[in-house]
Amino acid sequence: MAGIKWDTEFGKILEAFGSQPRPQAEDALTLRGIVAASLGALYSFRPAPEGVDETSFSFPAKDGSTLTMYRFTPHGAKTTEAPALLYVHGGGMVAGSVELFKKSIMEIASKTGISVFAPAYRLAPEHPFPTPVDDVYAALEHLQDRSGELGVDPKRVGVWGASAGGGIAAGVALMARDKALTPPIAKLHLIYPMLDDRTNIAPENPLSKFLVWTQKDDNIGWGAYLGAERTNVSPYAVPARATDVSGLPPTYIDTGNLDLFRDEILEFAAKLAKANVDVELHVYRGVPHGWEIVAPDLAVTKSAVHNRAWALREL
Repeated sequence: MAGIKWDTEFGKILEAFGSQPRPQAEDALTLRGIVAASLGALYSFRPAPEGVDETSFSFPAKDGSTLTMYRFTPHGAKTTEAPALLYVHGGGMVAGSVELFKKSIMEIASKTGISVFAPAYRLAPEHPFPTPVDDVYAALEHLQDRSGELGVDPKRVGVWGASAGGGIAAGVALMARDKALTPPIAKLHLIYPMLDDRTNIAPENPLSKFLVWTQKDDNIGWGAYLGAERTNVSPYAVPARATDVSGLPPTYIDTGNLDLFRDEILEFAAKLAKANVDVELHVYRGVPHGWEIVAPDLAVTKSAVHNRAWALREL
């Protein structure tokens, strides 16, 4: 019978890894440790791209805290009035760091020729919503305010978020629209974004056996971020709950078709299209959440990397 299945190349890579199951978390801090260990092991096999310089500076958060922004500048990038990306890392709202995802960030800078700025936003459960969104919005404002000093054209700043970072990026885009941020965000890049706390895949659903980020993981992440009370949830926290997405920036979205977030992503993309937002959607067959970290040399990965970079050509 026809149905969903692994991409042939990806399936072979999984076989090479063996059938050892990933440890299961019961709480947010345990999940944080598992994510760090798993991704750290995967990234350890990948060399850092050459020709990308890293610097950092401080910026003020909304609550007066001092946070760190990292800058990754590819050799040969423009030094005045240049485009820039604000990168929001993933980790299920409870895990991840700029350091953990550094090689992916450097690859974006290398592939696109664009400087990438990555704020070290604070995580749940210690810092639930609205802190992560507020931290990233403060980073965006700071980048625009210092654009001349940083050699950035404020009219050419895009926001790139992956997984939970994609959800935060979408929330920041909604906030920027509502606050009439000037100049507005030029481009929104959502890579398999975590958009909806209401997603619920039953164990008997055929998709469940392919999930890398599981329903239980998702419940832990959203629970730490939002708490138990889910009435009047802000769309800045859960972008899928937004009733009006008109006026958002041109948006690129992609996902694997074996991702827990697949349906919420498709629904959000459809909502953008119905609101006449300029949206580009890619669904990659046979791959799960975060597949390109596991398998950077796959044909499907190379296609996705090309499409993500190509979508920034007008930034």
